[in-house]
Amino acid sequence: MRRVFNAMIDRRPSMILRCAGVADVMQGVRFARTHQLPLSIHSGGHGVAGTAVCEGGLMLDISGMKGIRVDPEQRTAQAQAGLLLGEFDHETQAFGLATPLGIVSVTGIAGLTLGGGLGWLNGKYGLACDNMLAADVVTADGELLTASATEHDDLYWALRGGGGNFGVVTALTYQLHPVTTVLAGGLGFPPEQARDALRFYHDFASGAPDELSTAGSVARDAEGRPTVWIAVCYCGPLDEGERVLQPLRSFGRPVGGEIGPVPYQAFQCGADASMPPGRQHFWKSSYLTDLTDGAIEVLLEFAATIPSPYTGIGLQQMTGVASRMDPRATAFAHRDRQYDFLILSQWEDPADSDRNIDWTRRCFEAMRPYLKEAVYVNNLGDQEHDRVRAAYGVNYDRLAAVKARYDPENFFCLNHNIAPGVVI
Repeated sequence: MRRVFNAMIDRRPSMILRCAGVADVMQGVRFARTHQLPLSIHSGGHGVAGTAVCEGGLMLDISGMKGIRVDPEQRTAQAQAGLLLGEFDHETQAFGLATPLGIVSVTGIAGLTLGGGLGWLNGKYGLACDNMLAADVVTADGELLTASATEHDDLYWALRGGGGNFGVVTALTYQLHPVTTVLAGGLGFPPEQARDALRFYHDFASGAPDELSTAGSVARDAEGRPTVWIAVCYCGPLDEGERVLQPLRSFGRPVGGEIGPVPYQAFQCGADASMPPGRQHFWKSSYLTDLTDGAIEVLLEFAATIPSPYTGIGLQQMTGVASRMDPRATAFAHRDRQYDFLILSQWEDPADSDRNIDWTRRCFEAMRPYLKEAVYVNNLGDQEHDRVRAAYGVNYDRLAAVKARYDPENFFCLNHNIAPGVVI
């Protein structure tokens, strides 16, 4: 029960409370406060930092809270926080509806949404947090609040990108959108085309319409040579999608992959096999606006020396609606047409940790001149406390004020923590 996605995390709580409902959550929070215990919240357990598990305290396990109610007429869904993306999609797709979530179906909806939620529908419908209409929250005093545009609107603002700093979210209400079959998939390009493929990807993604979301990645082949993969998801009319994707279909000489009509739920599961539980993970991340020739050379140089066959460097595009939001409209501040640049290092044998971590750090430092001083909070690792301000950007001080109002003693501190500030 204390195991999480990242096998590098090996903490031992003194006790684990498996919550069946909101009453259990309220009692757990009160118990931890009364006995001055560290409190961690486990829902999906997919966060690379492993903050779902505490050392010597109380782990509040809400992963069993999986209720969901879809209202197809209002196009909304109220979902408990223990649901995974795939479980959520299973229910909403029964009505031909979806909301923007992530790209791995075994991710928990709660942590993903509270940190922003960048997924395959971000161009057309925004981030997961942009589609959160309300949240039920157990606060530091053990009371249940509903945060929405009309109730506790300051807390509602903070929850949309501010992470788990403000309480235990037990349920979320989402806006849904009509999504059924998408035109999606990916194409792989061999080492001799890798440089041109990255240049093409940047040009192609830069001109993409809102209906098209893209992700590029760099890895190595069995001979240790860099390869490039370009993945796409078009959520508009399929005939128009074929026209939009024609330049990609015509580019180069792909050596693998395919693009075609696919049920949205099936495509959402496509990356699951590449990130199974039980591997060691160490990530470094930032945002990249321009994929210059210099950045491409660094990527290809380091891709050729990747120490693990499971490691990749991702360039998932933030585009369309997600990129055009006012940075202060929600707590998620980093709104721009840009790439979520992620060095996703994973390996199996703990004895290989030093070698993989060292390569990841060196790759990140070499890329730093091309990166923004910002980071997607959901990609932050366990030892990156110095980057918390960069994760919340221009909204940090306002978030600190909301934190002071709802959690002045910083009881919820096992997260990418925002210290209580001055109440505005």
